[in-house]
Amino acid sequence: MCNPTLLRRAIKTITIVFSTWLCGIGLANDVKIVDVAIQPAGNNQYRVSVTLLHEDTGWEHYANRWDVLNEQGELLGSRTLAHPHVNEQPFTRSLTLQIPSNVKTLTIVAGDSVHGDSAETVTIAMPE
Repeated sequence: MCNPTLLRRAIKTITIVFSTWLCGIGLANDVKIVDVAIQPAGNNQYRVSVTLLHEDTGWEHYANRWDVLNEQGELLGSRTLAHPHVNEQPFTRSLTLQIPSNVKTLTIVAGDSVHGDSAETVTIAMPE
């Protein structure tokens, strides 16, 4: 026969372990977009600077790129982040790209090497 006290303790322990594991997945430290700046560089060229915050742990899990999209969700440019930034948080990287004159806003999407695109995006107006 099963001891009810031991059974309750086992269920409580399993529940705590599972909940901790599940919360860790749920909080899967998405890449946070802290800041976006757009600077004109002439001839429809713009320098897009993006500041990211992510709990990089090393080569197995780090913020590895951000994308620039137009209003229709079309990719205008992508900045690959070639290595982890474990001890450099938050960090800023830039990309210079041609942006058509009819584009009024840009959306930045960031991602990491484990989870892909983060749910959070930032949309910013093009400078006048």
